[in-house]
Amino acid sequence: MAHIHFLACRLAWPGFLLLGLTGSALAFQSTSPIINFVLVYLGTFALIALAERFLPFEQSWLESDGETLNDIGHTLLTKGVVEVLSGLGVVFPMLAAKVFAASQFLRIGGWPVHLPLPLQVVLALIIAEFGLYWAHRLAHEHLNLWRFHALHHSVERLWVVNTGRFHVVDSVFKITLSQVPLYLLGAPVEVFLWVGAVTAFIGILTHCNLDVVTGPLDYVFSTPRLHRWHHSLNLREGNSNFGENLVLFDQLFGTYFNPDRQPGTHIGITGRIAKGFFAQLAQPFSQKGRKQILGAKPKAYYEAQIAAELEKERLDHFQEKRRPVFRLKMPRTK
Repeated sequence: MAHIHFLACRLAWPGFLLLGLTGSALAFQSTSPIINFVLVYLGTFALIALAERFLPFEQSWLESDGETLNDIGHTLLTKGVVEVLSGLGVVFPMLAAKVFAASQFLRIGGWPVHLPLPLQVVLALIIAEFGLYWAHRLAHEHLNLWRFHALHHSVERLWVVNTGRFHVVDSVFKITLSQVPLYLLGAPVEVFLWVGAVTAFIGILTHCNLDVVTGPLDYVFSTPRLHRWHHSLNLREGNSNFGENLVLFDQLFGTYFNPDRQPGTHIGITGRIAKGFFAQLAQPFSQKGRKQILGAKPKAYYEAQIAAELEKERLDHFQEKRRPVFRLKMPRTK
């Protein structure tokens, strides 16, 4: 069993990503690429949710937090609708590419269509990632944006179902900074298809409650390990790892955080999010709601409190690894 667990931890993340992208390739070659892609996505999503029951990173995250229906609502009715209407995520880049492919009046042009498709996809991922990185980072650094993004960070457990828990304003902001440049540059339909696929599958894997070991992949991709640090209640840890698919810009701009210890399970926000789907959508727009989201106690109080808890966890882990070995002392011979 130990060998199976060892292999599962190391193969789960790349395995699920490869499964999703292989299914995407088959879907894109079919006569109904969008419908088939959605089926592949839902199938992979279900398999990850099942795997969480057998290979959890945190056992307590398997327990209900009472937010499952809200999480699904935000995924389908806010983030999903915005993607369909505006341009980001799993389904919309495919629809948008087909609807607007003939519309050239806004495009700057200059996309390197002569490059092989894989290189075009890599280029598009980097361009989109630049926008995603700054949209995400600004949402943490400015309270006017944080009041919307806080909904995503309000979760107290990470699992595949709350991947899409985003406020509609937060999603639109990400769209503007990440997808519009690709459209203006004239990226072709196939590139939009693949950027959407990669973002979709890395997204659900980033949030999953799987005990995975990603090793060197942590220096390239946004992995569950890095995203768990990002969700930390300790702002010194949480204001890091803003990359959505890649961590290239975290490396370049000094926000990469990956210490040599396991991420803690103290996640969430210092404020309070309203109960109920529609109340959560409306909360950031009122003065009372903003105060609830930001929290009543000073930031430094929470930082000190959580830092102390994390330090205790680190010391406990260190002491476990360095348990004293008792040796029988032999009497000296004269």
